Amino acid sequence: MIPRLDNSAQDRLRDLAPKVLGALLRRYRDFDGCEDAVQEALIAAAMQWPTQGVPDNPKGWLITVATRRLTDQIRSDTARRLREQLVVSLIPADEQIALAADAAGVNERDETLDLYFMCCHPALSAASQVALTLRVVGGLTTGEIARAFLVPEATMAQRLTRAKLTIKSAGAAFPELTPADRAARLPVVLKVLYLIFSEGYTASGGDQLYRVDVSAEAIRVARLLVRLLPDDPEVGGLLALMLLTDARRAARTGPNGELIPLDQQVRSNWDRTRILEGERILQRALSRGTTGPYQIQAAIAALHDQAENSEATDWVEILSLYELLLRFNDSPMVRLSQAIALAMVEGPTAGLVALDELAVDPRISTHHRLDAARAHLLERAGQHAEAIRYYRRAAQRTISTPEQNYLLLHAARLSDSLAGARCPPTT
Repeated sequence: MIPRLDNSAQDRLRDLAPKVLGALLRRYRDFDGCEDAVQEALIAAAMQWPTQGVPDNPKGWLITVATRRLTDQIRSDTARRLREQLVVSLIPADEQIALAADAAGVNERDETLDLYFMCCHPALSAASQVALTLRVVGGLTTGEIARAFLVPEATMAQRLTRAKLTIKSAGAAFPELTPADRAARLPVVLKVLYLIFSEGYTASGGDQLYRVDVSAEAIRVARLLVRLLPDDPEVGGLLALMLLTDARRAARTGPNGELIPLDQQVRSNWDRTRILEGERILQRALSRGTTGPYQIQAAIAALHDQAENSEATDWVEILSLYELLLRFNDSPMVRLSQAIALAMVEGPTAGLVALDELAVDPRISTHHRLDAARAHLLERAGQHAEAIRYYRRAAQRTISTPEQNYLLLHAARLSDSLAGARCPPTT
């Protein structure tokens, strides 16, 4: 039987992978080669660490192994003699020292943020930049990325392959980034961090509702970005959004991991320290005078967090914020949220009309969240038989076990209630 790493060591490897890749990319500028070398180092760690123990400096161990794999690869490829000379012989002495320091654990500089900017390569389309960074840095699977983009997994796999080939054909793929480069790539980096956080906060599949390691890493990198760009309002807005949203995490599941919707959560379990921090960061961002989509979404999250209960939520203001958000991001998911807010203000019938208009969009027409929202509004409108049908259809379309269980349980309870109303007990 092959020994396996425990969960803690697996989490450590997941956390270190982008840092090791960033360290290699900064020196060797070879995306394919560095990525392959890091993957081989991770496999070596998974095989050796269970029996030999985790090294005192796991990052240095991984960098050393990956560098050796990369060097071996270069030496074995006779068609790359020139590259071997460039890598081995022509790297400036100070960069050789820097790489050695990384391996020795002397250089504690975080490479992750640099890697986000590197992967947002100008030779790629914006969508491919986001997808590639989610895969390489965020560690999301191709399926998870496909669901974030509302496209088939095969389509996303082809997009990722093309992105890697494009970078490979670009030659010197990763020159040193200038402040102008960072400014141009910042919107894509923000979107990547937002999508990584979203996948961590509500996993698109699996047995757990959320993945704390993924959302926590997005928050960590967002904090690094705020330190780098403290006066950028959208950078602050994104961090505020993450904090104000993540503050509710502890109340989102019951003792057995079951999903608890927002209107039923025990709000005293929300993290008030995190809420206060998020509000403070949001106010600072808003004071800069340039409003953007992440600040708007953070303001919506703040309104939810400030309400003592669901009934006290300022849905009128939330609806107006969603209408403003659509000017920046006219996406089907934003329109879905707007329809729910509209239903809270004007009633379920108005929300259902908005959902009918949204259902013609092929990007979301078969998405389980559209069916779940329709089921909820049908239930509020008293159309229980139709609500049950859509709850069940939504359950069939999701691959998230907690969401599926919640939808099926809701349908069963509504069905029992409907059956009881039709057949009152005899006396």
